[in-house]
Amino acid sequence: MFGMGPWEIALVFLAILLLFGAKRLPEIARNMGKGIREFKSAVKDTQNEIKSAMDSSDSKDSDTNKKNHE
Repeated sequence: MFGMGPWEIALVFLAILLLFGAKRLPEIARNMGKGIREFKSAVKDTQNEIKSAMDSSDSKDSDTNKKNHE
């Protein structure tokens, strides 16, 4: 994981525990989870908007091509 061994990861977790304390860690993790969930939702919404815009653009192009061939 990121080129870190198990001892380095344990040291990072220990430092985080000492900085924030055991009581605040669940709250921090919960807030991070909410933030990640909101970010994923925003990305998914943006992808859906782009797809729908592409689909509507494709349907307009095909309608234009049909009119030009008539």
